[in-house]
Amino acid sequence: MSKSARPNPAERLCVAPASTGARAGAALAEDVARPLLETAAAAGIRRVTSRPAGDVERALGQAWPFPSPFRVDARTAPLAEGLDRVEARARRSLERMGLPRGETLLVSRAADLAGAEGRALWDRLEKLKAQGLYRRIGLCAGPEDDPELLGRRFAADVVRLPCNLLDQRALRSGALEALAVAGIEVQVSAVFAHGRLFSGGDAAVGQTPGLSRTRRRLAEARLDPMQAALGFGLSLPGAPVLVVSCASAAELRAMLAAVHASGRGPGPDWAEFALEPAAAGTLTDLATADAA
Repeated sequence: MSKSARPNPAERLCVAPASTGARAGAALAEDVARPLLETAAAAGIRRVTSRPAGDVERALGQAWPFPSPFRVDARTAPLAEGLDRVEARARRSLERMGLPRGETLLVSRAADLAGAEGRALWDRLEKLKAQGLYRRIGLCAGPEDDPELLGRRFAADVVRLPCNLLDQRALRSGALEALAVAGIEVQVSAVFAHGRLFSGGDAAVGQTPGLSRTRRRLAEARLDPMQAALGFGLSLPGAPVLVVSCASAAELRAMLAAVHASGRGPGPDWAEFALEPAAAGTLTDLATADAA
């Protein structure tokens, strides 16, 4: 196969734009979003995901390149706000982003589907899909939510669930592969373990058994944490989409360099870097970042 014919690993990425302030609930600036989207488009990335909280959607709506090459996913508002509000907010998401239709609408919390109004909530999503506002519908779930069962039960088009170098529960349980075999697109979130792989996550080291050991093993193997995180994600069965949160065009360029570098030569035994399941579960409890 010629070099030009090799697949572009960047096509596996789905960008979740968020400034540093936006991660703490502040607005995403247009002057951050625009170069970020331009960098993504130039790299061959065609997927972008938004969230209803904050001002991310409005900033995206003001920053799309023209013509835009992106397929855009959105997430629902909490069911606690009521079914009518969830539906109205899903419509409003498209308006805020300046889009006639979206790619995928995801239920933000699996617990919303498990409750008494779960089926009614899903019916609202199916209505929006039937009206052509979203091409696909799906859900976000954790390993503890039995994502394979939920995906099959609701005949979801897409399931998004966390899986990363530290928390490999979704891989070990077989959920990733089972969903892919069922014809359900898998999107992997929390690729960077909510920052716990990096020095910025030091506050969590003492609270998460094994985290210091994993960082030490990465250093001994001379593995850059970002390259390791993305290399692990690209190695997952079923070739899932990797949802990566980016704070700037510069940060995305660093990710792209790591993505391309990770494809050079065989990867290590990723299993040796995983935390034990109980410790991996604490990452979710400790995380303050967005699910993406």
